[in-house]
Amino acid sequence: MTPRRFPLTVSSLLFVRSSMHDSTTLIFPQLAGLYAATAPIAETLLRVIVGLSLVPHGLRMSMGFFPNSGGPVSNVRDFAKLLDNGGYRPGKLWAWIIVVTELIGGPMFALGLFTRPVAIPIVILLALSIFEHRHGFFWNQGGFEYPLLWTAAALYFLASGAGPYSLDALIGRAF
Repeated sequence: MTPRRFPLTVSSLLFVRSSMHDSTTLIFPQLAGLYAATAPIAETLLRVIVGLSLVPHGLRMSMGFFPNSGGPVSNVRDFAKLLDNGGYRPGKLWAWIIVVTELIGGPMFALGLFTRPVAIPIVILLALSIFEHRHGFFWNQGGFEYPLLWTAAALYFLASGAGPYSLDALIGRAF
């Protein structure tokens, strides 16, 4: 007997997502209203933190902000050389792509504006950061712990959109 295959569509995924939440029995059902009320706030807070956390990296790599933060470069030219030396050629192109992703994409992500399209380069950038920190797990030893967590959070918004407290919701367009 062949297993039955179901078509995978966005609506079927949304049904699965909502039915999973609806079918879970809460240990304290009296808290259901609190959970429902605070979930969009927590989601918004996560999106804002992920988006705005990219900005200091962009400022450090492009303009030399936060000089004692462990960053090896303080301008786009030096960043491009670092990328070239790391095998990401042409370094100048990739340096600008990364800086724009962090300085423009980060705030757009935080605001929930064009969230899914902006999340694509952010997820790619963070996934590459995991690869660059592949020599261990723990962040305090140069490992991939933080990039992994950031990538998972950005990937969540790539899949689900910005949520109800976003500029995407305000303009009525979920990208």
